[in-house]
Amino acid sequence: MRKFVVVSFISLPAFVAACSGSGTENEKTASGNQGTETAVPVESVSLASLTGNAAAGKAAFAQCSTCHAVQAGVNKIGPSLHGIVGSKAGTATGFSYSAANAAIGITWTKENLFQFLENPQSVVPKTKMIFGGIPDAQKRADIIAYLENPS
Repeated sequence: MRKFVVVSFISLPAFVAACSGSGTENEKTASGNQGTETAVPVESVSLASLTGNAAAGKAAFAQCSTCHAVQAGVNKIGPSLHGIVGSKAGTATGFSYSAANAAIGITWTKENLFQFLENPQSVVPKTKMIFGGIPDAQKRADIIAYLENPS
């Protein structure tokens, strides 16, 4: 048991890092009122201004595949994302969602997914998903294009 705890403790930071992405693309540093440094997006981009590339999205989805599958009914640490575009949040069969995700009541439109992939906790506060988001707007658009048709 002790060996499992040690291995789990050592593996957790690597797991979180794999899910969180770089966290610095499309960001710059700016000084706040008290001289502290904060991350500020370089530009505000909407999904409507981008064209997603499903092939690039498949490659970008590799970081997501640690926790999610695109095959129907295949739940991992996270739920299957098969048919996610247009589905209601918290409804994948056989997955135990956080109370926050189950109760959010949103439909995963492409625009909602675009925002969620940038900062999951801002869209679904108290989600149990440990993921820092994808700051690169084009990469988010590509992943959404892939999720629309993952074949």
